[in-house]
Amino acid sequence: MNELTIELTGGDRRPLYEQIYDFIRKDIQSGRLSCGTKLPSTRALANYLEVSRNTVEMAYSQLISEGYIEAVPCSGCFVCKIEGLYLPSSGISVNHEAEESTDIGYRYDFTPNGADSNSFPLASWRKLTKEVMSGEGDVFYRPALPQGERGLRESICSYLYQSRGVKASAEQVVIGAGNDYLLMLLSCLLRSVTGRKLRIAMETPTYMRAYHTLKMAGNDITTVGMDHSGMVTDELARTNADIAYIMPSHQYPIGTVMPITRRIELLKWACEEQGRYLIEDDYDSEFRYRGKPIPALQGSDKDGKVIYISTFSRAIAPSIRISYMVLPAALLDKCRHEISQFGSTVSEIDQLVLQEFMDKGYFERHLNKMRALYKGKHDRLLNDLRPYRDRIRISGDGAGVHILLHLGDYLSEQEAVKLAAAAGIRVYGLSGCCVGGRQPSGQETVVIMGYATIPSAEIDDAVRKLAAAWKL
Repeated sequence: MNELTIELTGGDRRPLYEQIYDFIRKDIQSGRLSCGTKLPSTRALANYLEVSRNTVEMAYSQLISEGYIEAVPCSGCFVCKIEGLYLPSSGISVNHEAEESTDIGYRYDFTPNGADSNSFPLASWRKLTKEVMSGEGDVFYRPALPQGERGLRESICSYLYQSRGVKASAEQVVIGAGNDYLLMLLSCLLRSVTGRKLRIAMETPTYMRAYHTLKMAGNDITTVGMDHSGMVTDELARTNADIAYIMPSHQYPIGTVMPITRRIELLKWACEEQGRYLIEDDYDSEFRYRGKPIPALQGSDKDGKVIYISTFSRAIAPSIRISYMVLPAALLDKCRHEISQFGSTVSEIDQLVLQEFMDKGYFERHLNKMRALYKGKHDRLLNDLRPYRDRIRISGDGAGVHILLHLGDYLSEQEAVKLAAAAGIRVYGLSGCCVGGRQPSGQETVVIMGYATIPSAEIDDAVRKLAAAWKL
């Protein structure tokens, strides 16, 4: 019982179950209660704290609902693996996760998510918002179209064609509040077409948020291995999948750029049977530091098999919460009625502001600024790591806003993360991106290091402290 040193005080006006919940939650977040730790039974903890058993059960129930602990029949409650769930967001929104990180001593957080919060074009955004809101009064009252504001969809099409080679009309674009919503909507649309539960293949490691979203939407998910070119098509062919979720321009988290031969193989797989599609997640294609931008797979699709999805969260700020997908024309025709049954999840005003932001050149200028900023951070991080190249290997660089650090086998992933945390630095193990929470057996230790949210001037000190913690 000693691992739960809970103090219930009369001065705290919160209900007792909430105090118990909060104590356990913070112990899990701080690492004092590690993954797999068994909690006391509700009866034992109730006796220890001298409260009713129902009070403890309510606290445990809340922790289970939020995913901090899991109940194993006939065994008890155990702490879940939560590494990677507390990824700090940046931008205009309040960063609760970053506040929690500070509470447990993190000085630097190499999160692979978020954006540089000091670079948001706040003055321009405020100016355009004022212009939109001082325009026609009906903007406050007219209902937003289910697919999104047509002007914004046209602006997106123009941008995608020029920058990514995506060929689409405004009618094919659907705007939504984040990729999570669009993936759930897409699941509904495709089920309405096929008349059954979807079978989706995903790479591993993969973007776990998309994995959980698609799984919670009621789809059957199967994982397919990767090689140096991306998803292994021979392995995909042995599954019964209808859909393959891929990130061909910059796979997360590995950073693989899919070559044209593999892209053709995947397009061929999709064309072999009716009802097969590829979901192309092009989440951070704007940031590439060597060579030319990689064209989107959708631009090579002549048979209407690619569903393209992307977001403004990375390019502008996470709090913008505007994403979009491009549906094949034939699929759109089949789903037009279903789409009309859904209301827009992005406010009309935000859509109009973003449209003005794109049409008046602010977006292009902002992207150029962010490319230069992130390239500077990228180069600085690589330069700071160069003296340790005899002990480490770097991959996944050259694009995006994170790199992979290969530590060989002289440190386990758990040791690497804990030693970094003790030095006030947060890094992320690759296992957090693997379905089941474990890397394939025999793999070396790999750590994910994002650099978007760390001020450039602090990267040198962060790397020095990390190298000392790992004894590089």
